[in-house]
Amino acid sequence: MDIHKILKQLPHRYPFLLVDRVLAIDKGKTIRAMKNVTMNEPFFQGHFPHRPVMPGVLMLEALAQAAALLAFDALDTSPSDDTVYYFAGIDGARFKRPVEPGDQLILDVALLRMKAGIFKFKARALVGDDLAVEAELTCAMRTVA
Repeated sequence: MDIHKILKQLPHRYPFLLVDRVLAIDKGKTIRAMKNVTMNEPFFQGHFPHRPVMPGVLMLEALAQAAALLAFDALDTSPSDDTVYYFAGIDGARFKRPVEPGDQLILDVALLRMKAGIFKFKARALVGDDLAVEAELTCAMRTVA
């Protein structure tokens, strides 16, 4: 899935779109996506000017965006103006290595279960063969009026 299809599936836009490409998707099971981390990211100006590091919350957000792509694919649907996909929980988050400009963040997400618009995922992000972050994510798809 290239950036054009991702833009149709996710409501996020620069500077908050954190998935550049989907490398593989196994319908209703797993997704592997990629985020190219560049020095041009706006958060690097202040985090940290002397040693730029991607904020952990943005690594988790990148994983959640990949999870949303997996959820929409599993349901054979696309987001609409009356659908919002929220974080509902983050469990067991562990940060194992810093992510710096020039790194390629590989986002691996597995769907553990879904019921009544609530999704539970096991997620991890790698740089090369090194684990950068792992967590269990709970997300909710809701209709808004």
